[in-house]
Amino acid sequence: MTKEVVRIQDRRDRWRFVCPRGHRSWEPTNHHFWCQQCASTFDVEATFDELRDQKTGRSVGRRQVRLVTPVGPYDADLDEEESR
Repeated sequence: MTKEVVRIQDRRDRWRFVCPRGHRSWEPTNHHFWCQQCASTFDVEATFDELRDQKTGRSVGRRQVRLVTPVGPYDADLDEEESR
């Protein structure tokens, strides 16, 4: 399976990939995502499993993305798990 590469510290990728409610303040955590703006709203779930790609309009699940930081993969164990 080919994964979508998301550079989590790249401004363009932050504008392209958003939480399900359209916020850019998401962060990866424990094999899912968390959104700061959603967390500040009491009636909205702040954790989620998919990002929305604003370029294509489709949702991409956590296991469908490879998160990359300037020092390498964010979650190498998840990437390795998928390659088995």
